[in-house]
Amino acid sequence: MNKTLVELTPGAVEDSIERLRGIANRTPVISSRTLDRLSGCGVFLKCENFQRVGAFKFRGAYNAISQLGPRERQAGVITHSSGNHAQGVALAAQLLNVRAVVVMPNNAPAIKREATAGYGAEIVTCAAEQREVVTAELIAQHGYHLIHPYDNDHIIAGQGTAAWELFEEVGPLDILLVPVGGGGLISGSALAAASCSPACRVVGVEPTRADDAGRSWRENRIITLERAPDTIADGLRTRYIGKRNLRVMRHHVHDMITVTESEISAAFRFAIQRLKLVVEPSAAVALAPLLLGRFAGADRRVGVILSGGNVDMFTL
Repeated sequence: MNKTLVELTPGAVEDSIERLRGIANRTPVISSRTLDRLSGCGVFLKCENFQRVGAFKFRGAYNAISQLGPRERQAGVITHSSGNHAQGVALAAQLLNVRAVVVMPNNAPAIKREATAGYGAEIVTCAAEQREVVTAELIAQHGYHLIHPYDNDHIIAGQGTAAWELFEEVGPLDILLVPVGGGGLISGSALAAASCSPACRVVGVEPTRADDAGRSWRENRIITLERAPDTIADGLRTRYIGKRNLRVMRHHVHDMITVTESEISAAFRFAIQRLKLVVEPSAAVALAPLLLGRFAGADRRVGVILSGGNVDMFTL
């Protein structure tokens, strides 16, 4: 059912806009004089913490599952995820009356695990390093259809609708900052930028402890981390990016940068205390470079995808 790599274009994101209309929330874009002053530029925050399931992941999940044929729907879907994609798949499957099984690492935040179960998905837990192996075993046993968290054309196109909406609302941008885990969000966002704001520089931001995507982008080959990264940004604890994602990134992403754990924590606190936005650390990753003054410029217009708000109370 997936399109080939060659066919994945900005048009796929535009098609997804129509498919998600009336289903996904059109999330707000906010600005802050304080943030503008501290960053030295004009900032527009796309608040996907107000999306269904509390994160952008619902966009891609619904876009992917809604395009399955009768046989695939009858078989049911499966995915592996630390939380936000799990919730997105669970809710999308519920809305489309499809059985969903989610393989979750045993260190996934409790709030995400509970929400996934609340949307009706069956949860299978395992060690983080074993989730793909366990998923493959379950597919072999039951014939489930895999909805990969990021290496899937429909997932990429669906995630890109957040950036597409941002450009529709605020117009062209000079820079778009996007947090990077497996690469679904930045791939889709880069495709959206290529169509809506061709001069915009798309910049991926990763935790320093989880810098596989940036290294892969620079070397044009997928680099795999030996173990799941130890970062507060739990949504970005992927060990490697997808093949589709790297291909799109190599064509449409302009830079990849990293931020430290202390910088993520500072941005996390700033979002809650000053912006009054409950975001998760993974979302704060994309905000952190602005607070460090990395993109200062009086006339510079910068967009940030705040990817989600599913933070557990312990982290908060």
